[in-house]
Amino acid sequence: QLVESGGGLVQPGGSLRLSCAASGSIFSTYVMGWYRQAPGKQRELVAGITSGGSTNYAESVKGRFTISRDNAKNAVYLQMNSLKPEDTAVYYCNAKRNPINSWGQGTQVTVSS
Repeated sequence: QLVESGGGLVQPGGSLRLSCAASGSIFSTYVMGWYRQAPGKQRELVAGITSGGSTNYAESVKGRFTISRDNAKNAVYLQMNSLKPEDTAVYYCNAKRNPINSWGQGTQVTVSS
């Protein structure tokens, strides 16, 4: 089970930190990711982090967003800086370990003045 938190309304240029709490004793073996879906658009990968800590980012967020994980707390985070209106979306936490592919319920991020 994945539970996201930390979304909200922020002005352009502001920051937010999303958190995802996971249940299960083998969290450290999962590839974790943050995805987002804006109205009328497909869900897209924002950032991912492997069990070994390797990360990857969508081009649109490189240099602004940072994904991290704390295996001791069964948690993954997304630090979002320099937010833009186009970052507005529902953000979803994802956990993958073949054949498991789990999703959280999503948290709304709105960037607007």
